[in-house]
Amino acid sequence: MAQDISSAPQAIDWTDFTAFFGDSFAEDNSGATFADRFTFTVDSTIGLNLDAVVGSISRSADVGLDITGLSLYDADETLITAGTLLEDGALDVWRLSSDNLDAGDYYVQVSGSLVSDTAGSFGGAVMLAPVPEPETYGMMLGGLGVLGWLARRRGKARAE
Repeated sequence: MAQDISSAPQAIDWTDFTAFFGDSFAEDNSGATFADRFTFTVDSTIGLNLDAVVGSISRSADVGLDITGLSLYDADETLITAGTLLEDGALDVWRLSSDNLDAGDYYVQVSGSLVSDTAGSFGGAVMLAPVPEPETYGMMLGGLGVLGWLARRRGKARAE
């Protein structure tokens, strides 16, 4: 059984709804696994969209670490969404998106393993953005309609 070298859960330190997160692992841990959790709370009365990216880089796919998952869970440890692998090998890149998070506690989990006895690290960025209200979409569509009407009117005026 592989050694688990997961770090204790870490709170995400937000700056205007954006933040960085990550971890580093010492050498001589070949085959060890990790599932690091980065916790946060949504206390907004409107839903928030979450977007995150995480990556690691090494000289080749045979050294450093291998990220095997990026996921979002709620406080009850229910999987909300799993990330998508964008690149695998010497450069591992994962992306995660979730729409309309309600108020509550959540965590982003980065999973993987060390593939050699060299040290390894990963880093990521996360962003929360408000879900646009229906009125916002209505105003946008109304504005596009006015622009279309003006363009058509100008086209007719030039044709005359």
